[in-house]
Amino acid sequence: MVTMNDYVKALILCVLCFAILAGGMVAMGWAQQQGKNYVPGVWRGDVQRPRPDFSGLPPLRVITEADYPPFNYYDEDGTLTGFNVELIQAICGVLGVTCSVEARDWEFLLPSLARKEVDIVAASITISAQSLKMADFTDHYYETPARFVVGKTSNLTEITPEALKGKLVGVIEGSNHQSYLQKYYSGVKLVPVKRREELRKMLLDGKVKVIFDDGITSVFWLNGTASKACCSFLGGPLVDQKHFGQGVGFAVQKGNRRLREMLNYALEKVRRDGIYEELFLRYFPLSFY
Repeated sequence: MVTMNDYVKALILCVLCFAILAGGMVAMGWAQQQGKNYVPGVWRGDVQRPRPDFSGLPPLRVITEADYPPFNYYDEDGTLTGFNVELIQAICGVLGVTCSVEARDWEFLLPSLARKEVDIVAASITISAQSLKMADFTDHYYETPARFVVGKTSNLTEITPEALKGKLVGVIEGSNHQSYLQKYYSGVKLVPVKRREELRKMLLDGKVKVIFDDGITSVFWLNGTASKACCSFLGGPLVDQKHFGQGVGFAVQKGNRRLREMLNYALEKVRRDGIYEELFLRYFPLSFY
């Protein structure tokens, strides 16, 4: 006879099995395949942090760079725009302050912040041990996932270590993507190349059936003419922080805790008000997630 205790034991066993499976997937940084209109859920929960005191906040000096569309670039009218630019402008609206946004060369961004020439850098700088030496960062507002790309004629249906065992997989030599595969996909046959152009050409020419690369650059290549409509993503985004960074945040001067807290509050506010989603879907109608 099956007792209630038997049912309880069976339920606990199922929960434990699921937790072990989920834990393994998290350890690999595996995320479920997302649809083309997916918006990253960076801020979760029903309780927003308390509103900081905005009084006495002066106009903010923001810098970015202008050669990373659609994040920050000059449009055909010569206006500095992009996802990062519009997002920081929306945040300034929440704070109720005037923000000037100017472009500088990439190599001068964090040094300008360190010299206190500016207040904020909004230029898709990854939060990493190296960047944290020069600046403090807000909470991340998007991550740069890694993605597998396959030819549309491929007979692969999943991107697990077992499915790729013995397969030729292209990767950029010396990259974090290569080290990730070496750790979690030890059964694949890596084909490392020096440049991204070589990587994609191998896939186009059929020399490899799979490549593993940055999701953001890949989505623009896949939807541009250079890819010749050859390929598509397979599997979900991979967001392992050890290999691919802690995401992208706005940089502020070291020790400027007050401004960091205000920006974090405003980031949550634009997310809850739907502004973040509108911007993300407008600039990324085909998501890199």
